[in-house]
Amino acid sequence: MAVPIFTFSLNQKLLPGRVTIGKYDGTHSCLTAATTADKVLVHSPHRHLGLAVGRVVPSDTNKELALLNINQSVLSVCAGNLNVAEERDVLVVGTPTNLLAYDVENNTDIFYEEAGCISAVVTIGKLGSLPNPLAIAGGNCSLQGFDYKGNDPFWTVTGDNVCSLALMDFDHDGENELIVGSEDFEIRVFKEDNIINEQTETETVTTLAALGSSKFGYGLANGTVGIYEKLQRLWRVKSKNRAVSVYGYDLNGDGVEELITGWSNGKIDARSSRTGEVIFKDNLNHSIAGIVEGDYRLSGKNDLICCSVEGEVRGYNLSRQVTMRSSISAGSVTVETDAIRDLFTKKQALLLELRNYEGNNQFSEISAGDMGQQLAAANQHVGIIPAQTRLQTGVAINMGTEQKPPHVEISLSTNNETVIAAVMVFAEGIFEGETHVLHPKPSEVSSRLDVALYPPRDVPVDIHIKIAMWINQNFLLLTDYEVEGDLNTTFLSLRDNVEVTLSMDSNGQMSVITHNMALAGDIIQSLATFLNLQELQVVTANFPEEQEKIGELLKNISALQDVRLRLGAEMADHSGLIRSLVVRAEDARLLDDMKSMRKWYLELNDVNTDLIRGYNIRCKNHQELLDALKQLNVIIQKAAQLRVGKYKTSVVNLCRIALKNNNLNSLVKILKTGEA
Repeated sequence: MAVPIFTFSLNQKLLPGRVTIGKYDGTHSCLTAATTADKVLVHSPHRHLGLAVGRVVPSDTNKELALLNINQSVLSVCAGNLNVAEERDVLVVGTPTNLLAYDVENNTDIFYEEAGCISAVVTIGKLGSLPNPLAIAGGNCSLQGFDYKGNDPFWTVTGDNVCSLALMDFDHDGENELIVGSEDFEIRVFKEDNIINEQTETETVTTLAALGSSKFGYGLANGTVGIYEKLQRLWRVKSKNRAVSVYGYDLNGDGVEELITGWSNGKIDARSSRTGEVIFKDNLNHSIAGIVEGDYRLSGKNDLICCSVEGEVRGYNLSRQVTMRSSISAGSVTVETDAIRDLFTKKQALLLELRNYEGNNQFSEISAGDMGQQLAAANQHVGIIPAQTRLQTGVAINMGTEQKPPHVEISLSTNNETVIAAVMVFAEGIFEGETHVLHPKPSEVSSRLDVALYPPRDVPVDIHIKIAMWINQNFLLLTDYEVEGDLNTTFLSLRDNVEVTLSMDSNGQMSVITHNMALAGDIIQSLATFLNLQELQVVTANFPEEQEKIGELLKNISALQDVRLRLGAEMADHSGLIRSLVVRAEDARLLDDMKSMRKWYLELNDVNTDLIRGYNIRCKNHQELLDALKQLNVIIQKAAQLRVGKYKTSVVNLCRIALKNNNLNSLVKILKTGEA
């Protein structure tokens, strides 16, 4: 059991998800977090920071605190070593427009780069075979990695806005892969700029944590947390609260990291990475802001440190008794505990099944007597199911009506007169809350019931059907499609009523004909996975609508960037004029010239109004630019999905070069052929 070993307050309000810890002098751990005042605080209990110059301003109330003036909204903070020649960490701060690498020890900027998009999340570390550590920023459908000198040797695109990042050795090859969670519910694994695995979840992936041994934990926007081991999900649980932060830390001393979760209601819990069982929990008074680990007591061991949004900090460590017990028999205790848990679960299931059989047997004996007819007529009210009852299920396509759009339909029926009073459908990614309850009116209850499904996205889903009160068996029937000779078949996409034609001749040449580029990419990726193809190049990909859209987007981006530069120059001119008017107005006040002072202040008010108007226009321009860049990145991602392996990576890299050179013709050729 972990025990709190220290607690203190920073007396600052912190932003959730923006907490890190770093050794900026190479020795002492310093807690670092973003505040609600667009500043970054650095808590250094064992040493005092330097002079009040540059960005660092020491706190007036706490000598252990220093505040960094960022003057922009802080979206992400991360501390880590960027320069292998120096054994100390640097602080990287992500803002809506820039990425700042800051040397806290020397109070200087290392680099200040325009990330080209919102730096919503940042992580630091080695990636693949790249020689230097990188500060990897994820944002508007793209990933960008910067080294210590501000160069960006790593850049690639993703399917949607990036929300979480983690570095880990996913495939045990001695090199780190990048785990990326995004708003399109996808968890992608990048081996440098090549996607080697994708997993679809049920909500936005808001937080990730590497746990070692190819395991990583994740948290979703709907309150779900869980653990994957490579491609297999070990377990997941769901809460009504949101998981703000997940972290891997060996809390019970068994040599295996547990998943530590900080929740929006202030709860902290630690779950076994193998089973998801809660082994520790605690509560803070306010929502968790972040979870880190560091040697905050100079004891030589890292403590688990949890922060709340109100600035409360609490540290945890193993008690001495737990450490001794774990070191003696950690492996045997774990095996015995898992075995006992499994046996207890089986016992409960068997007892429940036995109770159901006993109830049915009692009903059968009573039915043989005088009250048999009365009970048989009211059997649905006492919840008795005949022993031979079977549930029959089927899945079909329903083209819909004027009132109902096209959908997938599950038909449920019983093989006797047993009625279906209610249905609960559990499905990931289809229903809000992953559960749908259908309860027909008493007058409409029968032995048959149809459930309409409207999947929000084109992803494979596993559906588990449970019939409450009456039917408790479930299975799903699928029909095989058999073809002789050449393949030539056409499907209709229910989502947008677009036809998809698949054809293949005896020479092995296959064609996918559709106007939907994303759908074509999904089909190709699915086919490559099924056939275990490591590399696949598409001979020709012709999507005129997407090509025309790219031309319009490039023109729009160029125009928006020109407007942005012009607005920036105008704001600089207005700033100089404002300084001049303020000086003149102040001089007039000192000379008691009220008429002139009123004149200068009226002009100052007009200039200030123009400045505010220009700022609003610039904000709108910036948002339009981000939207255009996102659409462009999405098209590049869809084009990459049409290829597999090195050809997929090549498309992304060639598109980046074409964009830097503003070469539309080359970009269109790359999308069509995969070559520049």
